[in-house]
Amino acid sequence: MTTEDDVRRIALALPETTERPSYGTPGFRVKDRLFARMREEGVLVVWCDDVADKEALIASEPRKFFTTPHYDGYPMVLVRLPEVDAQELRELLLDAWRIRAPKRVLAAHGDALG
Repeated sequence: MTTEDDVRRIALALPETTERPSYGTPGFRVKDRLFARMREEGVLVVWCDDVADKEALIASEPRKFFTTPHYDGYPMVLVRLPEVDAQELRELLLDAWRIRAPKRVLAAHGDALG
């Protein structure tokens, strides 16, 4: 089980990440590119590679991952934080960070992130 505090701790540990409100909730950006944000208490929005990746996550573990009509057609998935552990949360945030990070930032920091 993870919380918003875990999201903040993990996200802000990623290189060149800042926190700034997005739609009234905490958002996490790499070089001003949003890669994750809290949607509501206990629900995180993260970027995926593409819509197919999003759909695969939802199909594989619908208790953890879901979407709403607002996100239809977009490569973003909603995550129920109580259903994921800290390691899985770190992987989700790191993947989203890599997807959204500019090439220059990836080149400078990508290898160090494992």
